[in-house]
Amino acid sequence: MARIAVIGAGMGAMAAAARLAVAGHRVAVFERGATHGGAVRRLERDGFTFDTGPGLLHLPAVYRDLFLKTGKESLESCVELSQVDPAGRHVFADGTAVSLPNASRAGVLAALDEALGAGAGERWSALVGRAREAWDATRRPLLEEPLWQDWRVLGRDPYPAVRRRGLFGRGKGPTTATLAEVARRELADPRLVALLESHALAYGFDPRSAPASAAVLPYMEQTFGSWYPRGGLRALADAVYARCLARKVEFGFGAEVTGIVEKDGRVAGVELADGRVAEAEFVLAGIDPGRLAGLCGGREPWGADEVRPVPRERAAGRLTVCLAVRGARPEGAAHRTVVHAADRAAELAGVFGDGPGPRPPCERPTVTVLRPDDPTTRPDDAHEAVTLTATVAPHELDGAAVAERMTGVAEAAVPGLRERVLWREVLPPTDDTLVAGPALAGREGRFLRPGNRTRIPGLYAVGGWSHPGGGLAHAGMSGAIVAGLIVNGDDWHGST
Repeated sequence: MARIAVIGAGMGAMAAAARLAVAGHRVAVFERGATHGGAVRRLERDGFTFDTGPGLLHLPAVYRDLFLKTGKESLESCVELSQVDPAGRHVFADGTAVSLPNASRAGVLAALDEALGAGAGERWSALVGRAREAWDATRRPLLEEPLWQDWRVLGRDPYPAVRRRGLFGRGKGPTTATLAEVARRELADPRLVALLESHALAYGFDPRSAPASAAVLPYMEQTFGSWYPRGGLRALADAVYARCLARKVEFGFGAEVTGIVEKDGRVAGVELADGRVAEAEFVLAGIDPGRLAGLCGGREPWGADEVRPVPRERAAGRLTVCLAVRGARPEGAAHRTVVHAADRAAELAGVFGDGPGPRPPCERPTVTVLRPDDPTTRPDDAHEAVTLTATVAPHELDGAAVAERMTGVAEAAVPGLRERVLWREVLPPTDDTLVAGPALAGREGRFLRPGNRTRIPGLYAVGGWSHPGGGLAHAGMSGAIVAGLIVNGDDWHGST
């Protein structure tokens, strides 16, 4: 039995802690904040509750596996999960709207044909089919296995070259195009382009530079479905925390780690802000790479020939607006509506920049509107809790002004919304809400995440800022990978 210290109580860190405790290790989690869950947070006020992190779960099998491997109770016995149908409603810049059914390729094809015109569904379906090839080629190395030592082979984009008419036919190798280039070439219709690019934007990726393999993001959602737990995504975080407690994981809140302790060339524990030292044979860092480097005395935990962390200043942020709304939620209202930006180019320039100089503000960003049909989120049936989110530039942001514009945009999903608002809470981007997207193959490895192993023996990175990247499913798999490395040794190659 080893002593294991975990820095941070995010989803990936807790997933690893529960698995390691079941394996017989003594696990202690040190969280500088007041609660667990990391970015999976909840705002409560006047009987309203809001998810202020992720709004839906797209790969529940990751957490089903976690609960299966850490006890006899299934995920569904601890969390009431339901599929959201439709998976989402999309309102495009020209006013066209389409509702996409959950986990139904044929249903999505038919819905797009009806809303956007004959042939739209087939073009989308063909792209998703190619995305499946990319998913099949990279699922194991990017989701289930530790980052390969020869990680540069993942720098080649697995998205297949599109079939072309004429002498040369279909290309023989993977594409080197960006997601935006693939969208324009293969989808043509600007509404389909917006649909594809919105998936990348939600994860903080600029489609103009993201690899074509980012097409796996809508593939995952369309194939595995969109799921919602009663009580919101925070209920999932609470269930994982409860599972950790049941497996005797110790938690310390308000316990800030200020340094990594080393002895004889390997990790020996962590130093806390109050001067205590918690000895440990292994340390798991569920924090961003910059903070981890600081805990290591400013030394970079990864070598020069390894995947480098994404610079924080390049990360996008998420602005969240929580609205307490008078009036009942109409029957049949979509759980999630995406109202697309009027000017996609202006939005991307505002979020990610468009060359040197300041980023111009986007007057009408893409806004995701969440209206869960969940009685636990509202004081009574005469009110509803509405959450708005937008991906924005993380700095120099007037949150109140952007929130006002977002509320106006959201009226395309909730007519008369501004007149119905009782109060609102604006949560601008912070260092804790920067968006860390999942690892993607292609673009010479620039969209991979640092490996879970570090240069310091016994020190591992876990969670959204390390392999296999951000998002609820990927964070959960990060915990599974790190637990596998500790239980089976650093030569472990992943689940079979």
